[in-house]
Amino acid sequence: MAIALVVSDVDGTLVTDDKRLTPAAIAAVRRLGSAGIGFTLASSRPPVGLRHLAEALDLRLPLGAFNGSTVCTPDLRPISERLIPESVAREAVARLDAAGIDLWVFADGAWNLRDDRAPYTDLERRTLQTEPSVVPDLSPLLGRAAKIVGVSRDHAGLARLEEALAAELEGRAAVHCSQPYYLDVTPPGIDKGSFVADLGRQLGIPRQRIATLGDAANDIALFRESGLSIAMGNAAPAVRQAASAVTAGNNEDGFARAINRFVFGDA
Repeated sequence: MAIALVVSDVDGTLVTDDKRLTPAAIAAVRRLGSAGIGFTLASSRPPVGLRHLAEALDLRLPLGAFNGSTVCTPDLRPISERLIPESVAREAVARLDAAGIDLWVFADGAWNLRDDRAPYTDLERRTLQTEPSVVPDLSPLLGRAAKIVGVSRDHAGLARLEEALAAELEGRAAVHCSQPYYLDVTPPGIDKGSFVADLGRQLGIPRQRIATLGDAANDIALFRESGLSIAMGNAAPAVRQAASAVTAGNNEDGFARAINRFVFGDA
């Protein structure tokens, strides 16, 4: 069946490692629009981190932020928002604090942290194109947290913590490394896949006519709700195995190549 909707992850998929939209990626999205094929984003980023992409790509459909737990219009008007239960948020923060890693709390539309010179804060500034809110105590925000992030240069240690924390919070929060250096805790029962399924129902588009693209473990849920799932060449083996097709890496215009080859059938 012809594809009617494409939903893409952002980091490691749509943009390069230095967070750029390439001319080829922009052209591919425009080609989708010209063909009447819908396009939108599902990302672990907060809404503010999607705004400049929505503007650059002239997006019209709802955006799935925080792995789909917050849905907004392209101009960031809220459609729906789920928060982490406060008791779970406090448990997660205590566990991450005990591991000695830096913490970010996304709440009230802001990126909140205790040290704006800690690892990866400059990268996140460039990624989100916004400044963090420095607070001495994150505790008052935990009743309104949409996402909690543990940040560490110890990628192997963070991966081990991901496994342990996911088991501890099973059924009460979603726990995934969105990048090797970011461990995300988001609300339970919602993921990128549920965002795609809901959007497909709203638009009257069956699963078989939806294509998805991603590179990380949290994109496997995205793949499950689409008829055509495309993993990036830079994805981990488990992610590639979960997809129905594999394209080039995000630094080799893999997104644009996937759209042209798998959606439009170019040679």
